[in-house]
Amino acid sequence: MTDAQEPPLEQHKWYEDVQALLLGTLLLSFGVTLYSTAMLITGGLAGTSLLVEFASPLSFGLVFFVLNLPFYILSVLRMGWGFTIRTFIAIALISAMTRLIPMWMDFSALDPVFASVAGAAMMGVGLVMLLRHRAGIGGITILSQFLQDKGVIRAGIFQLIVDLAILVVALFMLPLKLVALSIVGAFVLNLTVAINHKPGRYRGMS
Repeated sequence: MTDAQEPPLEQHKWYEDVQALLLGTLLLSFGVTLYSTAMLITGGLAGTSLLVEFASPLSFGLVFFVLNLPFYILSVLRMGWGFTIRTFIAIALISAMTRLIPMWMDFSALDPVFASVAGAAMMGVGLVMLLRHRAGIGGITILSQFLQDKGVIRAGIFQLIVDLAILVVALFMLPLKLVALSIVGAFVLNLTVAINHKPGRYRGMS
């Protein structure tokens, strides 16, 4: 008796990729807006951009877009043009939407606990949508994989160091309660991605 063969990968249609980019970035942008309003932080370049926004007159969208620019070269070398173009579009959409959403709606009251959990869940679901359609949202992940390929440092350890550095800086800028809620949010975000983006669970490809 032979093992049942896995069904072949199904190629995404172009409009499916477009839908994923739009909805995924909308969810991510809404989650970031909740974090920005509640003065919470997250990891990677998004977290760095939030810290810069809190400490300066610069907006998250502008900082996030600029900080990602140097990493597109690594993205082309390691992930190819398709992934890089989709990632560029995703980052541009997030940068624009995080500027527009506060113009479309007003948070007269926002509980930071709710913002921590709901914002992280939205970012996690949005990220899963982008990952399933071969797009990313930040250069730190690309850089970590590049450094691992070169034998410099393991990707997970490098990302942990970056996130810990962001956390240390946040301790000097934000109340301890908000930093603690940001850690809770990081757990929710990563758990959402881990549960919904397991290898072999999704059979589509872009």
